[in-house]
Amino acid sequence: MPKSPCDGHESVSCPALGRALWFEEIGRAAIRAEPLAAADPATVQVRMLYSGISRGTESLVFAGRVPPGEHQRMRAPFQAGDFCFPVKYGYAAVGRVEDGPDDLVGHTVFCLHPHQDLFRVPVGAVTVVPAAVPPARAVLAANMETALNALWDGGAGPGDRIVVVGAGAVGALTAALAGRLPGAEVTLVDIDPTRATIAAALGVGFALPEAAPGGADIVFHASARSAGLATALSLAGDEATVVEMSWYGTAEVSVCLGGGFHAQRLKLVSSQVGRVAPGRRSRWDYRRRLAKALDLLADDRLDVLLGDPIPFDEVPARLPAILTAPGTAPCPLIRYPARP
Repeated sequence: MPKSPCDGHESVSCPALGRALWFEEIGRAAIRAEPLAAADPATVQVRMLYSGISRGTESLVFAGRVPPGEHQRMRAPFQAGDFCFPVKYGYAAVGRVEDGPDDLVGHTVFCLHPHQDLFRVPVGAVTVVPAAVPPARAVLAANMETALNALWDGGAGPGDRIVVVGAGAVGALTAALAGRLPGAEVTLVDIDPTRATIAAALGVGFALPEAAPGGADIVFHASARSAGLATALSLAGDEATVVEMSWYGTAEVSVCLGGGFHAQRLKLVSSQVGRVAPGRRSRWDYRRRLAKALDLLADDRLDVLLGDPIPFDEVPARLPAILTAPGTAPCPLIRYPARP
C-alpha cells in the first residue's frame, strides 16, 4: 500500500491514519486507510496488538446474509459503512494505549472495535485487560461475555448434567464455564471429531451427535445449524431447558416441535449478548459483565481456542478460507505489525 503524504508529518491538517479491514462485497475484503478522530482528553489512541475473527457472525456479514430488518440492531460499536457493503465490521480488539489519560497510557485494553491497526475511541469504550490474561487470549472477551450471559439465561447450576452442542468459540467457552460448576457433568457435542481435543483441554467430555448423552438438565445450542438444534432438543430431559445461542442471519431454520417436545414439556429460550440476562440486569451493567468476562479468561487452557496468528496484511486474501474452511481453530487470530 502506498504511503500517505502525511506519513511522519502528523498535524492539524494532516491527521493520524489507521488501516482497517473492510468487507467490500460478498466474498471480498480489502484494507483501507482510515483517518483517526482528532485528539481529545476524553479519548484514547490504541495501537492494535491482536483481534479475533468471529467465524459465526462475521461469516454472515461477509456473505451478505444480515437480514434487512436487523441492519440497525446488528451494528457493531465503531462500525463504518452499512450492511450489505461496504462495511467495516468486527468487535474483538486488543491493543495498547499510546495516548490518553496517564492512568491508561501503556496499558493493554479490550475494545469492541473492528479490525484496524490504530484507532481513537472514547475512554469509556476500553477496558483494561487483567495482568493474568495475555493479549492474544483477551480477544475472546466478547465470546466469553456471550457464554456467561447464556449460563445466566439457562440457570445452570452445580451438579447439573449439561450438554453444549457446537464446539465453536462460543460453544467451547460455554462448556468451559459450565465445567467449573461443582459436580457438573458437561459434554461438548460436535460433528467434527477433532474437536475432542478442545474438550479434553477444557476438562469436559466430548461426543459426536449420535453418541451424545440424553436426559440433560440443560442444553446449550451453538452450532447455528438446524440439525444441531434438533440434536439439542433430542438430548434434553423432561422439563429441561434448551438455550438457543445461535444466530442464523437470513437462513431458514427448521425446528421439529413434534416428538417429545410437548410431552416432555421442554423449554426453548433465546440468549443474546446484546442485553444482560434478565436475572442479572438490575445489578449488572455491560461494563461489569465485560470486566468479569476478562477475569474469566485467566485460564491457560483457553489458548486451545486460538488459531495461529495471521499477519494483518494477509487477511484480505485469506479471509474467505478463514471463514469457510472446516477444522480451523474456533477463533482465528489476527496479529498487527509493531509500531513503525
